[in-house]
Amino acid sequence: MPPVLSMLFGLSRTTKRIMEVVADVVLIVASFLGAMWLRLDNFDFLSHFGVWLALPIVVPISIALFAWLGFYRAIIRHLGLKTTQTILIGVVASSSVLGVTALLFDLPIPSSIPFLYAMLALLTVGGVRFGLRYFYLREQQQHKKRVLIYGAGAAGRQLAMSLRHGREYEPVAFLDFAPRLQGSHVQGLKVYPPEECGRIIKAYGVQMFLLAIPGATRARRQEIIESVETMKIPVQTVPDMADVVSGKAKVTELRDVAIEDLLGRDPIPPDQSLMGADITGKVVMVTGAGGSIGSELSRQIFRQHPRQLLLVDVSEYSLYLIEKDIEQLKLGEGGQVSCLPILASVRDGGRLEALMRMFSVDTIYHAAAYKHVPLVEQNMAEGIRNNVFGTLAMAKAAVSARVGRVVLISTDKAVRPTNVMGATKRMAELVCQALAKQQSGTCFSMVRFGNVLGSSGSVVPLFRKQIERGGPLTVTHPDITRYFMTIPEAAQLVIQAGAMSRGGDVFILDMGQPIKIVELAHRMIRLSGLQPYFLDASAPNDDTRLSTPSASPCRKGDIAIEFTGLRPGEKLYEELLIAEAAEYTTHPRIMTANETMLDWESLQPSLKALGRACQQQDMDQVRKILLSIPVGYVPGHELVDIGWLQKVPCGQATEQTAKTESPRPIEALQSTADVIPSWAGLQAPGT
Repeated sequence: MPPVLSMLFGLSRTTKRIMEVVADVVLIVASFLGAMWLRLDNFDFLSHFGVWLALPIVVPISIALFAWLGFYRAIIRHLGLKTTQTILIGVVASSSVLGVTALLFDLPIPSSIPFLYAMLALLTVGGVRFGLRYFYLREQQQHKKRVLIYGAGAAGRQLAMSLRHGREYEPVAFLDFAPRLQGSHVQGLKVYPPEECGRIIKAYGVQMFLLAIPGATRARRQEIIESVETMKIPVQTVPDMADVVSGKAKVTELRDVAIEDLLGRDPIPPDQSLMGADITGKVVMVTGAGGSIGSELSRQIFRQHPRQLLLVDVSEYSLYLIEKDIEQLKLGEGGQVSCLPILASVRDGGRLEALMRMFSVDTIYHAAAYKHVPLVEQNMAEGIRNNVFGTLAMAKAAVSARVGRVVLISTDKAVRPTNVMGATKRMAELVCQALAKQQSGTCFSMVRFGNVLGSSGSVVPLFRKQIERGGPLTVTHPDITRYFMTIPEAAQLVIQAGAMSRGGDVFILDMGQPIKIVELAHRMIRLSGLQPYFLDASAPNDDTRLSTPSASPCRKGDIAIEFTGLRPGEKLYEELLIAEAAEYTTHPRIMTANETMLDWESLQPSLKALGRACQQQDMDQVRKILLSIPVGYVPGHELVDIGWLQKVPCGQATEQTAKTESPRPIEALQSTADVIPSWAGLQAPGT
């Protein structure tokens, strides 16, 4: 930008307004004199006093009109269509004042002069302003990122206009699949068909791709993302239309592409009759309410208008956060639901029962559990106490307090588990199934599903942090796959599945197709505008979508993907079914499985033995017991429990672990359970 213009734009607002008024005075006079010259084709009029008499009247009145219309409140760099309309109105008003003045005072001014004056004033008064705006924006464009916008609808138009007024991005063109828009110009930008995306990116030097289609389905967004993710430019998106409509976000708030868009799976609208069946007008308790699933369950439950919502968690900070979330929901969505945060451990059955009786709880969603596979492998006793005996304590309290329904949140890792976490969750299922068969007052059900996106242990936020740090992205194995589901969809399906239960049901959620983790890592890197490459020269490279990065150990991209090896207890793939098949329910994404279960008399000895082994911190015995119980537990590694490794020398630990391949029958283990820990709570309800 020329130094003079830089100086002008750097002046104070008051100084700029004074300069605008002075400039308008000069331009009005010049426009009037120019109109006279064009009409008379000479300068003889300059000697007539009557001609000059018009200016002392026209100029001050015109300036006053301009000020009243807001000429001097408008910021030149942000001039638009509304400003053009205002200038036109002001100039027409000024020319009218000139015509009236000439008639009233019988001045020697031809009748065509007001028209010519209006034309010239529009060119000068408006032209100077838009000229300054042009020079300013042209200078700014040189320092902006050039962006291509997909979607020429209302969101795209608003985005383009806002970006032009900002200092970071300059829109250069639109892409849109609508034939009626292709070839037209929107906000001064041409609309191209999506097929020309690659050519447009090269021709315009595009540095970023923006998705302005907040109302599009995930399948449609997936299709678009796949078409641009190999272009080596960052991809961002505007917020979802629901957030825009509710006022939670603005169209111009650019975000990273949500990982849900990479799945390309659209959620099914929930069945409201099922959503409210066990909640509306009832007292609902959520254990583990501060966790990823528990917090979303709490939000979904709040929207179904329970009479009272009890948020139970052992973590003070997590409980504080979900309480604040619910308070924000009350402010944003209304509702007078009584929501109480309760610090309590699910292992404390007596406290839970007292709470259930005190508040006359109708429905419980049990989400409290330790879920991180490697941590539970290293802390086996705590994982068992929380996941198995915590569930037992909660379930017994619910039966004793006559709670109507209990829904256990389970996991796909409970199917043929290779880790302690999965085994404990399968045992929690067996506990609920046994108690469901033991009595009829409380209806128990289990809902089993895989990973949820964005949870505290999810790989997605980990990958994002690693990309921000410049890599490498750590993947345990080239072939590892996982099922994924969004947290809101999972929570809605859990609520609906629980409402279908008849007692002892194991529900399975349709998770869609499993996703290869290395493919997910590649896509996230590419959508950041970077190029992935394998850090390990031995990494397989047989997938065509993964063939761009070189498998050479030398640097061939921007961010590396490193294979770290499977962690203790980790499987290459997860399953949702133990039996061969599942039965469909009335909901297209909820199935039910008929799987092996134990009655209370058969399960109780195993629980006693397990409780005794945990109390004695005998992890070798714990593993033997888990192997003896029909949960399908098949460990593929040595014991890695931290306390056990400190207690037992390495060689001895390895030797003892090897013996677990031929476990003793459960009858032989019952002799160790003569002294039962008080926290185990193993008496059946009513015995």
